[in-house]
Amino acid sequence: MYIWQRTDWPRFRQDLARLTEPLAAARHAQGKLLGRMEALGFDLRSEATLSTLTENVVKTSEIEGELLAPGRVRSSIAGRLGLDAGGLPASDRDVDGIVDMTLDATRNYAAPLTEERLYSWHAALFPTGRSDMRRIGVGAWRDDADGPMEVVSGPLGRQHVHYTAPPAERLADEIAAFLDWFEGGRTMDSVLAAGMAHLWFVSLHPFDDGNGRIARAIADMALARSDDSAERCYSMSAQIRAERRAYYDLLETTQRGTLDITNWQVWFVECLGRAIGNAGTALAAVLHKARFWEIHAAEAFNPRQAKTLNRLLDGFDGKLTSSKWAKMNGCSQDAANRDIRDLIDRGVLVRGPAGGRSTSYEIVTSAG
Repeated sequence: MYIWQRTDWPRFRQDLARLTEPLAAARHAQGKLLGRMEALGFDLRSEATLSTLTENVVKTSEIEGELLAPGRVRSSIAGRLGLDAGGLPASDRDVDGIVDMTLDATRNYAAPLTEERLYSWHAALFPTGRSDMRRIGVGAWRDDADGPMEVVSGPLGRQHVHYTAPPAERLADEIAAFLDWFEGGRTMDSVLAAGMAHLWFVSLHPFDDGNGRIARAIADMALARSDDSAERCYSMSAQIRAERRAYYDLLETTQRGTLDITNWQVWFVECLGRAIGNAGTALAAVLHKARFWEIHAAEAFNPRQAKTLNRLLDGFDGKLTSSKWAKMNGCSQDAANRDIRDLIDRGVLVRGPAGGRSTSYEIVTSAG
């Protein structure tokens, strides 16, 4: 029996005594992190938000097995926030769609969540009306024309059914009840509401595809309300990606259990605490970048050098070689070599330990 088949659905229950301690710890960490963000200047807060949102978009897609290029995601977000993209490659409409959904959920967190808003998020995720090679209904609830909505894994013919969602004919009433609760007055802590909203929506599974990403966007929206801030400084999706096995196992157990969702809520709150803890690393990278440019403020770099140094400071994928430099900047190999030698002479770059064709370059750590 799935939870939506129980007679008391959707009257979720949670043991607040078990949740008090992890919730207090997460709230304390949340407050400290928001305090650190407030102490930063506008430019650093914008940089931290850009980095966090980029990670969030990349990781929420990774959870579903979709790999997005971080540079294109960062470029899309920067463009929409009016920030410098740092010479990153242009985004594409698949990237732009999930970026638009994420920004709408977190920047416009105070606006009501409605059916039309959910439809627009879904349409943004699937601009071609297809999921892989399959045509799907876009901007509308699923109709189950091809059978019940099932979450499955495994090869064709030996698939394991993890979950079967409520039938399509129930969705209008089910979604109405969910939205009434989400926007209604309640005494529940907003962090707990984020966990419940995530579970409730993904259990309804109202779309042909994209339900997990939209459920996480709804949770991010609720967490933005709990922060009362559009500036994001931690990524719940990145932490869920790191704990994906536990995430799916607990989701399946909860969806096959009773309406007591305490175990799910404990995990969600503790996962949030770990996400906030790991945000310190991302914030340190932002401060490292700011410190680097502060140290080198009086130096002149040509546009290729400035662009590539920013790419390295933002977390370059792999090792920087002279050929990658030339390709990234659309310049000749000779120009790339001159740029690199100049930075080595100035003590900004250093050669990696490998030589020959494997020679790579790194920013001198003492410069940050």
